[in-house]
Amino acid sequence: MTPETPAPTPPSFLARLRAPIDAWWGALPMGARGAFLVSMGSIALVLMAALAKYLGNRLPPFEILFFRSAVGFVCALWVFRSDLFEPLRTKRQGAHFLRGLVGAGGNACFFWTITHMMLADSLALQFSRPLWMIPLALCFLSEVVGFRRVAVAAVGFAGVMLYAKPFTEGFDPNAIVGAFGGLFAALVVVAIKNLQTTEPTRIIMFYYAFWNAFFAALPAAFTWLTPTGYEFVLLILIGVMGMGGQALITHGLSMGDATALVPLDYLRVIYAAALGFLLFGEVPGWASLAGMALIMAASLYLVLTERRARKG
Repeated sequence: MTPETPAPTPPSFLARLRAPIDAWWGALPMGARGAFLVSMGSIALVLMAALAKYLGNRLPPFEILFFRSAVGFVCALWVFRSDLFEPLRTKRQGAHFLRGLVGAGGNACFFWTITHMMLADSLALQFSRPLWMIPLALCFLSEVVGFRRVAVAAVGFAGVMLYAKPFTEGFDPNAIVGAFGGLFAALVVVAIKNLQTTEPTRIIMFYYAFWNAFFAALPAAFTWLTPTGYEFVLLILIGVMGMGGQALITHGLSMGDATALVPLDYLRVIYAAALGFLLFGEVPGWASLAGMALIMAASLYLVLTERRARKG
């Protein structure tokens, strides 16, 4: 008498759910996968910004930034779960500290503008980072900058002035804060270029998350308002969306031609304008639209021409 052959185990619910998704993903060309990931990452970051703006009606911006940073630090710790002491063996603690300090300043400016300006305006000012790379490249990287790039950067800064209206009664200092956020972000790029000569990416990301959480905790402690259970869940979601969005964009850009994929990330401003209108009733005026157009066009031009130059 032969033993009966056991019946095959039916696939789990999750396996059945994943099967069509895996088939669809496998059929996509690599470039289309990259475009999808960059688009999803951009949407995640805009949703994060919208949640931050919503919570900013009651909670201080530094407290929101602290939760965003703390969740990122927990994720960074997970990377080193097999060797928690690896980050401590770096010999460039000072450089990591400075990079974290500058990065925390940039994030503070970004979250401040999210809670004090229209959503699309705060995103547009965040994208002013490439404009600042022109003077920084001259001062710190000893790079040759042509007249055309200087002129394009000047056009972009004119867009920042349209937001700020510095010589009128409608002067908005929040726009200056947003522009400084772009400056800090550009300084972070310079710091990363310097650190990458000796440090692996995982160590750079660990200290970036650590120092951001540390510096955000200081002002958050003085302005702290205990979040409700509902607000706490949204704060954790902000951190998850921030980390997830950045990871999706970074991975997506590695899967295709960055020159074709980078403009998809700049659609964040369009998504932000739509969400700002639907959720907060925000309608940008002519100055905002003009400033947005100048900053986006100049920044995108500088990013794309730099990438083409690297390829050449």
